[in-house]
Amino acid sequence: MRYLVRARVNPGREADLLKAIDSETLGQGSVAEGEYLRNMQEARLCEDDTARWVEICYCPTPLQEERPYWEQYFDLTRVQDAHDRRKCRDHNGTEPWACSGCDCTARLEDKLKNTGSSFIESLRSSEGTLLTRDKPMNVRGENRPNQADRGC
Repeated sequence: MRYLVRARVNPGREADLLKAIDSETLGQGSVAEGEYLRNMQEARLCEDDTARWVEICYCPTPLQEERPYWEQYFDLTRVQDAHDRRKCRDHNGTEPWACSGCDCTARLEDKLKNTGSSFIESLRSSEGTLLTRDKPMNVRGENRPNQADRGC
């Protein structure tokens, strides 16, 4: 199944996240190990300061196995079905593991590319000093406004 993940970097974890990406240790030990790095390459930074990416997950509960790895660096603010579950061949049982060969992820990521900016490039340009506990900052180094999630 495919999920659209929205997440904010945990305060003070930006440099550690960037180091894990650059050293290719993000998700190390997970069955989905390489998927974490791919997700970060495709992730987009939106105006509400959330990173968004499309994630494939075969767990009965969304991101059940991945959540502990992500939560080291992110507050997962929303995880939602990326498309109708009834149409997912893996989920409806017509083709086990169909997500690995399906073009849904590429189509969804192409659509997401038209929103926001590259999360990883924003993370790199900020040199890993995005948030402080006293003054929330976005990945652009600006004060983060208190506003509702407006979408990308």
